[in-house]
Amino acid sequence: MKIRAILEWDSEVESYSATCPELNFISSFGDTKEMAIANLQDAIQLMLEPIPDDFLVFNQNQEIFELAL
Repeated sequence: MKIRAILEWDSEVESYSATCPELNFISSFGDTKEMAIANLQDAIQLMLEPIPDDFLVFNQNQEIFELAL
């Protein structure tokens, strides 16, 4: 999968920021370009990782439904 990202230098905090507009503007930062890109890759992988089944515990009082926007 290829995803475009924006890498820019922030002189106020003196670090690079990396943002992915295609994935709801997920972003990260780093002291170097390479670190900012690596951190963004980690953030994207975590966002795309499925939620483990043990986190989806439901009780009798809950109802599951789908919502289309």
